[in-house]
Amino acid sequence: MRQTVLCATALVAVLATTPQVSVAGSGGQAVAAVPASAECSRIWIGHEDEIEAFLASGRVLKMEDVPIGVTQPERATLEPGPVASFTWKPIKPGYRKGYMESYRAEIAAYKLDRMLDLHMVPPVVEREYDGRTGAAVMWIENTRGWDVKQPPRGPEPAWSLQLTRMKMFDLLVANIDRNQGNLIYDADWHLFLIDHSRAFTNKKDLKGIQPLGRVDRRLWEKIEALSLTDLEAGLGKWVSTGDIKALMIRRDRMATVIKEMVAKRGEKSVFYD
Repeated sequence: MRQTVLCATALVAVLATTPQVSVAGSGGQAVAAVPASAECSRIWIGHEDEIEAFLASGRVLKMEDVPIGVTQPERATLEPGPVASFTWKPIKPGYRKGYMESYRAEIAAYKLDRMLDLHMVPPVVEREYDGRTGAAVMWIENTRGWDVKQPPRGPEPAWSLQLTRMKMFDLLVANIDRNQGNLIYDADWHLFLIDHSRAFTNKKDLKGIQPLGRVDRRLWEKIEALSLTDLEAGLGKWVSTGDIKALMIRRDRMATVIKEMVAKRGEKSVFYD
């Protein structure tokens, strides 16, 4: 109920100036335009366990190709249940076109999102279908695509705070593939993070990932508090110990960057409190 109220409150504030636009669902595919009356799409909060179970076992009625996405995802339509469909990504761990990719990284991203109480990565589970094992990513309904030439500007400061959280998450998990095709948001201006198959590698630097301009203090405190034990317990089934240690090295480098930002600009101009 609380989530519904929050969505409805934010929606009232932005609908008057929100045009009808083309959208992209999980996987970055083009779909129909979202009407201004579209509901909040962040429906999984408080229902994660139920949705995870359905993604893992719900009967697939139809599977179809998704026209957009370098990893060639598919969309599975499910029997009636808490969600209508999922993006199917049976990406075996290995190098593709020069990049390390794995469906397991998609699951790790969702698990870490839950550890951090971020609520930006939709539910993802491992499942088998048609003899293949992969990631079933909840398909987020009623989302809008991102035009890099005219980026969306939601209500402030909440919109900029979400962009900051996205950058912090991407730096932490080494997501080198954040692009127009996987930047989506809903009519309530919730930003969603999808497509993490190229993340959670042994990359130890922050190069090639969008740098921080500001920092969400609460999220940073949660990131700082993560221990090797926590990460191995939460992510160890999906990524290697070496990749987890690389994540911790990137966190240390983020800490150095943040310290330098504070020394140069002062805490008030760096941190969202």
